[in-house]
Amino acid sequence: MPADEIDRWYAEATLLVFPTLFEGFGLPVLEAMSAGCPVLCTDLPVLHEVGGDAATYVDSRDPQALADAIVALLDDPQERARLSAAGIVRAAEFSWERTARQTLATLRATARPRRA
Repeated sequence: MPADEIDRWYAEATLLVFPTLFEGFGLPVLEAMSAGCPVLCTDLPVLHEVGGDAATYVDSRDPQALADAIVALLDDPQERARLSAAGIVRAAEFSWERTARQTLATLRATARPRRA
């Protein structure tokens, strides 16, 4: 699916529900946030790293908690608006340029000769 089409779907969505048990990074969470779509995802460390305080988290192995959180967010437009605004701000903290700078800094620090 073309990126602009993905952005449109996220922008028109009421909520992204991301009930994953395993995740390497959480790109869908970041994509949704950048489009202003509120995010509900499972309570995995990597998703906390990506979402910060701009997402709602539930226990990854508790389907009832997920269902309850979906209903709660659908019933609370103010919380969805808060998540949407916070998500846009959070997503802006991520960029390929920033990632490249951090990677380069790590490589430079690792390549420095060690003192004996």
